[in-house]
Amino acid sequence: MFSHKLDKNEINALALGEFDGIHRAHKKLIEQLGAHGAMVVIDKNRADITPNRRRDEFVPNQCFYYDFADIKDLDSREFIALLKRDFPNAAKIVVGYDFRFGKNRAGDIEELGRLFEGEVVIVPEFCYDGISVHTTKIRAFLRSCEIFQANRLLGREYALVGAVQKGQGLGGRELYPTINLKVDDYFIPGFGVYAGRTRIKENIYDSVIFIGKRISTDGYFALETHILDREIKVEENEKCELFFVDFVRQNRKFAKLDDLKAQITEDIKNVRDSLKSCKIYPDQLTRVTR
Repeated sequence: MFSHKLDKNEINALALGEFDGIHRAHKKLIEQLGAHGAMVVIDKNRADITPNRRRDEFVPNQCFYYDFADIKDLDSREFIALLKRDFPNAAKIVVGYDFRFGKNRAGDIEELGRLFEGEVVIVPEFCYDGISVHTTKIRAFLRSCEIFQANRLLGREYALVGAVQKGQGLGGRELYPTINLKVDDYFIPGFGVYAGRTRIKENIYDSVIFIGKRISTDGYFALETHILDREIKVEENEKCELFFVDFVRQNRKFAKLDDLKAQITEDIKNVRDSLKSCKIYPDQLTRVTR
């Protein structure tokens, strides 16, 4: 996160975009900004990888938000005039190769160069191991449970935040205790069991994460996490953050609770193995508690 807030008059460079995900391609834009640069986020209220103002947590520069509903009727010239009024000393604009702006996305990169008197930096398409990095591609990997691939494009472990809610209570009595979460705004990965981590307050714990319908018990949807080797008390509505590291298995139905418990025991072993060998991304090193 940025170290201090800048007055708009201090800002000399702007990166423009929706910036959902703050992935590796976005970071190529951010690298062009410098200490007095800022990000202008066009918020269409559909971001679900870094929803709302969550983008602030993943970037070194300050973010300023334009609600798309407030600017969607501005033509290209009017949009650039708005930027000039809001950031009068901005001498550089940074955009991606496919950036478009103005009403009905009528403005292209060439028009941006004509309307803005300062420097315009066009960041080319960025590929990681041959894959073009886009938020839509990351969502597709998350949807198909390919967490490892999604994390590679993000450059970090995919994370979401939820509020603790009361579960069915069966885990603590007969299986393994879990923390049940209600999640809004975030993209939910495909159903199954994952190796992951759970952040509660300032600590992060190794965890088994389950997403899907509890088809072996009550049939209801659940997003829940079991913390390894610890009993952590949480209050209802307390916020927890889940980090997804690796996919373990698809959801399965078990005829008996003993069979389900035996499978969860095996899941825990597999999760331990995954977390021992997985990469911890640099910005998380200081946050992991074992």
